[in-house]
Amino acid sequence: MATLDESPAAKRWLPLEANPDVMNQFLWGLGIPETEAECYDVYGFDEELLEMVPKPVLAVLFLYPITKQSEEERMLQANEIKEPHGRVYFMKQTVGNACGTIGLLHAVGNITSEIKLLEGSFLDKFFKSTAGLDPLERARFLENDREMEVAHSVAATAGDTEFVLLVLPPFLCRLQTMWTLTLSASHVWMMPALLKNFDCTVYILVIGILYELDGRKTGPISHGASSPSTLLQDAAKVIQGMIQKNPESLNFNVIAISKKAAGAP
Repeated sequence: MATLDESPAAKRWLPLEANPDVMNQFLWGLGIPETEAECYDVYGFDEELLEMVPKPVLAVLFLYPITKQSEEERMLQANEIKEPHGRVYFMKQTVGNACGTIGLLHAVGNITSEIKLLEGSFLDKFFKSTAGLDPLERARFLENDREMEVAHSVAATAGDTEFVLLVLPPFLCRLQTMWTLTLSASHVWMMPALLKNFDCTVYILVIGILYELDGRKTGPISHGASSPSTLLQDAAKVIQGMIQKNPESLNFNVIAISKKAAGAP
């Protein structure tokens, strides 16, 4: 997912497909056991659609197009008071097209108390190595990490799939990269859209507070009290507000990371 304010000289990676299967293989390959957590599509914001998502939800990823309006909103948020970085794992994004990877790192970095990383795995070493760094130092660490760059490239290439059409409630259409979410009164309709100038925001719960994390912003943004049982619903409300501020944009995608139940396949 490219950003509009990067310099031409910035390092750029291939965009990571907004596809739970691709993200699962990426996370599982880097150190999250398959028995610990899994990514799932969120098909809409109605309560019955949110209930379809396996629980408990540990993090919610929201992918959306970068527009003039969203950039103005980002600049305004830069002036908001941020929570101390020590309470929330946060890093800046300095690599082009890496917002999906940054989003996944933001998610995993804030749920390590809920999931068990494989000792000695990439993710285990990454978070131990960057625990004492500030957000920009973490970004530079990632930028110079060849192992992550290769893993990202492999995952991005794996996501370049052929067109597949699935009939699901609501209608779901998958094509290579990202999905478009078109909101009706009761459903979110997903249709294919190419990844270009998109951003990824992650919603996580830290000490009873819902935080929004985006490596293109200056720091974590608090959205008030939440709980493990209402994380998905609370994040959905914030996401709906963002969508309503950009009524002309229809390219959105929402993915949840859920903890797998003991003994689940």
